[in-house]
Amino acid sequence: MTNAMAAQRLRLIFTDLDGSLLDHYTYDWSPAEPWLRRLRKTAVPVIPVSSKTRAELVPLRRELALEDAPFIAENGAVIGLPPNWQHARLDRDPADPSGLCIKTPGVDNDFLRQRLGVLRDRLKLNYRTMSEMTLDEVVRATGLSEEGARLSRQREGSEPLIWDDSDAALETFRGALQNDGLTLTRGGRFWHVMGNVDKGQAMRWLVARFEALRGDTPTTLGLGDGPNDIALLEAVDQAVLIRGEHRHPVDVANPALYRTRASGPQGWCEGLDHWLGKTFFEPSAPHEDEPL
Repeated sequence: MTNAMAAQRLRLIFTDLDGSLLDHYTYDWSPAEPWLRRLRKTAVPVIPVSSKTRAELVPLRRELALEDAPFIAENGAVIGLPPNWQHARLDRDPADPSGLCIKTPGVDNDFLRQRLGVLRDRLKLNYRTMSEMTLDEVVRATGLSEEGARLSRQREGSEPLIWDDSDAALETFRGALQNDGLTLTRGGRFWHVMGNVDKGQAMRWLVARFEALRGDTPTTLGLGDGPNDIALLEAVDQAVLIRGEHRHPVDVANPALYRTRASGPQGWCEGLDHWLGKTFFEPSAPHEDEPL
């Protein structure tokens, strides 16, 4: 094993999915496949950090060959730990030693839906939650298949909504949520309501778990494109802000920030080329997609 390969074992990569590793419109990730294989070969965990649900991420992790890495779902409200990230005493289920351990640092979805109904009536606001939308409406709003839309509705700690009111009403809504200990963040298509959690907090929790289990402090790299990725991109050592197709402003305060010219998985690869291209390839090795 080369020194470069050994050094990369102390690196963690945290990545948004929609609009980043996955194309905003088609959800295609094939342009990123060569980089994913390189990272897999050098045993660098690629950790999805997404607004997607656990139900969506479990099959997607299998498709992307990321089952050995943990994941962060619903913008930080759900954390999934594979066996190699589980604490022998705190996490493992003797009845299912090979399964995922799920952490839910946020609040329950039933509570969220109840409060959203109360706030809408009390403040006379106009919005519609995903749980109130028909399956066809979710398909049209997201571009997902019917099965994908069903999985996206299986929420455990967050509730997406479509806002149909003024900016002033939005700030009133945000303040009311804060009074309830809830937060509001913007994704590429929906606003998301959840407990006092975000992608950055969940990322820090996973880094602390890595340090406790491995005894080493990793270098962290984060990639994302949307407003809901800001907390993640400001928490990592190195950050990639991928050009978004959503047209929402994204301001990140991280001195080690690279902004891509390309969007989606092409931008994802551009960000990895910027931060990791020199260290992942030996001087004599071509920077090409060779069989691994």
